[in-house]
Order: sequence, then C-alpha cells, then structure tokens
Amino acid sequence: MPVEKLSQDILRQHKGISYTGISALFFMHDGQGRLFLNKRSARSRDEHDRWAPGAGGVKHGQTIEANMLRELKEEFATTSLKTDFLGYFDAFRTTPDGQPTHWLAMCFAVQVDPTTVRINEPENFDDSGWFTLETLPTPLHSQFDIFFEKLKPQLEAVLYYKT
Repeated sequence: MPVEKLSQDILRQHKGISYTGISALFFMHDGQGRLFLNKRSARSRDEHDRWAPGAGGVKHGQTIEANMLRELKEEFATTSLKTDFLGYFDAFRTTPDGQPTHWLAMCFAVQVDPTTVRINEPENFDDSGWFTLETLPTPLHSQFDIFFEKLKPQLEAVLYYKT
C-alpha cells in the first residue's frame, strides 16, 4: 500500500525533531587560510546573533555534496573551486522554544573565489566576513566547540595545506 508523501513544509517542521535531520555544513575558504562566516539574524531558524558557516538541511533525493553545492549557490551566489569532505558530527541542541533536536552534520571545506561571494538571503544574516582560525568572531554557533573537538585538524589541513 503506497504511503502518502508529506509536503516539504511539514517535513521542514519535523527535521531534527521527529527524526534525525541531516545537514550539509560548509566552511567556505579562499585558499589563503581565511574562512567566510555569517552572523545569523533574528529571522534565521535558530542560533540568532551567532556566527556560523554555511549549511542547509538535505533534501530527499539529493546527494549530500549536491545539496551543499546548491546551498552554496542559493545562500552565497558562488560555486566551488575545490571541495573537501572533512567528516561528520552529531549536533544535539534545543530549539528557541526548548524542543530537543538531533542533526547529523556532514562537514565540508569549500574553496571559493572570494570576489564572487555575496549574501543572497539578506533576511537571514546581519553581518558576514572573512576570518582566520586565530581571529574568529564571537559569539560562535553553539556547535563550533563540538566541530573543533572532532574535525579542527582536518579543517586546518585544508586551510594550511598540511598533509
């Protein structure tokens, strides 16, 4: 017996809450050791006023990498020059209203031409800029510490061409 397909709106409301959500997280970099981060606005889904890399929930039927590249284009109007998969981590958080969530964050480093990067969704971001790992802005997204604990060496290897 066929199962009724749920709408994208309903699925979006349940991602990470009724089932584990999957996100494609990407650290844009310029190939010279700088990362592009954005400050999430009050109109973002969560993590308001915190600095974050790019990310987006994975759509059904789309590969993780294709999803990441789509989000890169949609959010920042740019394309990848080089893509490196860094790894993953489990993100356990709560929504602004206290609902526990669970996301599986698939993490990439994406080299871009910095002259092509622009904010395509200005309602979601209050600020943006290029930073080094030594000059990161604050406050950072709540999952930065977990990402750094698990995947910082992989990100450093890409940023600083370590092997």
